[in-house]
Amino acid sequence: MKTAFIFPGQGSQTVGMCKDFSGNGVFAEADAALGFKLSEVILNGLEDALKSTENAQPAILAASIAVYTELKKVLKPDVVAGHSLGEYSALVAAEAISFSDAVLTVRKRGEFMKSASGGTMAASLLLPREKVIELCKQASSETGAVVVAANFNCPGQIVISGESKAVEKACELIKAAGGKAIPLSVSGPFHSPLMQPAREKLAAVLANVNIKVPSVKFIANVTAAEVSDPSIIKGLLIDQVTGSVLWEDTVNKMLADGVDTFVEVGPGKALLGMVRKIKRDARVFNVDSLSALEALKAGIA
Repeated sequence: MKTAFIFPGQGSQTVGMCKDFSGNGVFAEADAALGFKLSEVILNGLEDALKSTENAQPAILAASIAVYTELKKVLKPDVVAGHSLGEYSALVAAEAISFSDAVLTVRKRGEFMKSASGGTMAASLLLPREKVIELCKQASSETGAVVVAANFNCPGQIVISGESKAVEKACELIKAAGGKAIPLSVSGPFHSPLMQPAREKLAAVLANVNIKVPSVKFIANVTAAEVSDPSIIKGLLIDQVTGSVLWEDTVNKMLADGVDTFVEVGPGKALLGMVRKIKRDARVFNVDSLSALEALKAGIA
């Protein structure tokens, strides 16, 4: 068995997420690092507070690492990867970045991304990636505004991002081409050139963060390739703010490397759904509760 641990990104958050693991010290460490009760936002907070980007990002990281802290006692990964924000969780799991550094960084990342708002995102369904890229270029040309393919999640599921009028035009073109287009409730045009101000601010923060060689194989979003050089990892975390998330390619890379078991570590099951669309018979588990951890133990026994 060759196992990948995959870590979710923004959008997976729910009030009370991963509460079974709230007593193992990770939430308390997050509170201490941030100087406020993130744990209260996670466990008892109002949904609107948890949805806000600057809270959602450290909350998902903390929840994922709280789960990982117990999961690693049962199973060790051969490779790790994360979807967008989830890359920071993957790097904590790979001992490349400390949890306290990661939670502080993603809190800032959320603040920077929120302040760089001014656009929106939408999901394109059914159409192949080449067509979506073509239609985004057409929409940009026709509107004089920016829209790009931001997340290549799985076959037929691509998220586009950019200025509102360009995204709206791209949605019209996607529907006319036989696809579906679903506007997303997000606070900004993530993974697009419009995030350049956030990218520059994050680069300044990451300049002071110590990143080490990962202890297990780590696959990066921006390249869908293994990377171990700390300076390159840091550069890719910066590039990721304005670059596309190549999740389908990342999963295919892991499959090509012999991974046969995927464990989504943290809240939600979105990544497992994507994995199944990439490889229908993939062996998948989600761990976000003690009962799910027991199911994993039984499944790998």
